[in-house]
Amino acid sequence: MAGIITNNAATTRPASSAPAANYRFALVALTSLFFMWGFITCLNDILIPHLKNVFQLNYTQSMLIQLCFFGAYFIVSLPAGALVKRITYKWGIVVGLLVAAIGCALFIPAASYRVYALFLGALFVLATGVTILQVAANPYVTVLGPPDTAASRLTMTQAFNALGTTLAPAFGAFLILSATTAAVAGATPEQLDAVRMAEAGAVKFPYMLLAIAFLVLAAVFAALKLPQVEGSDDIAPITDGGSAWQYRHLVLGAIGIFVYVGAEVSIGSFLVNFLSQPDIAGISEADAAHYVSYFWGGAMVGRFIGAVAMRYVDDGKALAFNAAIAIILLLVTVFSSGHVAMWSVLAIGLFNSIMFPTIFSLGLYGLGKHTSQGSGILCLAIVGGALLPLVQGGLADTIGIHLAFLMPVLCYAYIAFYGLKGHRPA
Repeated sequence: MAGIITNNAATTRPASSAPAANYRFALVALTSLFFMWGFITCLNDILIPHLKNVFQLNYTQSMLIQLCFFGAYFIVSLPAGALVKRITYKWGIVVGLLVAAIGCALFIPAASYRVYALFLGALFVLATGVTILQVAANPYVTVLGPPDTAASRLTMTQAFNALGTTLAPAFGAFLILSATTAAVAGATPEQLDAVRMAEAGAVKFPYMLLAIAFLVLAAVFAALKLPQVEGSDDIAPITDGGSAWQYRHLVLGAIGIFVYVGAEVSIGSFLVNFLSQPDIAGISEADAAHYVSYFWGGAMVGRFIGAVAMRYVDDGKALAFNAAIAIILLLVTVFSSGHVAMWSVLAIGLFNSIMFPTIFSLGLYGLGKHTSQGSGILCLAIVGGALLPLVQGGLADTIGIHLAFLMPVLCYAYIAFYGLKGHRPA
């Protein structure tokens, strides 16, 4: 998922100049943040089928992973804005990295005790750190260089976010799901408890590596001399009594963000289990995880294509077109099987690519002084990634995982409406 702009970043600027070399190094460091939170978010798609096996969960129970992770956006967004406003953007980034490192480290005792609630708690702490990073990091991208190239810098950092989501499935398949497959293959009923313990322990090493990576980044950012940013009042979302709610296209845009993130996360969360079904691809979960990279890689490629194409195409029409194609691909997925269903669901990633930034920008159009407040409202709507996967999980448990993919069809239908009509200011 693309980096989330939670304030009117265009109004921020460095209070003092800094050498261009320092700007370049700081931009490289910030780009690593976009990569890391894209990586950590997509790794949930591997964690879901893994913990589903470890704890013998149904689909609804396994979707609690996304509830805890994306629920943090809704719960932590406002406190994070207040925190960063108090301690500055730079130290907000450092705090976010430290909290994320703690969340990753908590996976070790969670795996040792093999308690699902501890895994969910660790995920919430990790997501809290990522939310603080989102609130603090985005404004820096626009100030590290000439104003006329700010948009290209932001596009580049978001592309690295997509690179993280593309690489995470392969990382998870190699270090997590491959261990699960090997452990289960030779297990007898008497050894099952030991096998489950070994499966739970498979997450220790990868999340320990991630904890170390976050700590190293925290040390780097603590040492960096980043430019001071004026206009910090813009960072606190929803502070003036909610006057941005008077804009109909913003409210409809918030619903659009809710259903888009919910649809994207729902599809991504079920891909490994779906592709491993005998009537779809019939492959192991470890092999299926490699194919998930095509879903997220398509989103990365689509961003580069969209960045060029949308210079010549109306934003609303482009959004509606992509949503319509996503609906067609989902219907093909539901009413077919085998490789047709597999590749149609993976192709949805390509058409997801432009949706988040397009809905976000259309929702903020014409808000003027209420832009920061509107950004906060849109950010809170990311909670759709916590709630809608639970709905699809409930459907998968009742009508089957195949038919459960009808739920995102409704989400994309709303997005098509927003692109054609709902985004227009009243």
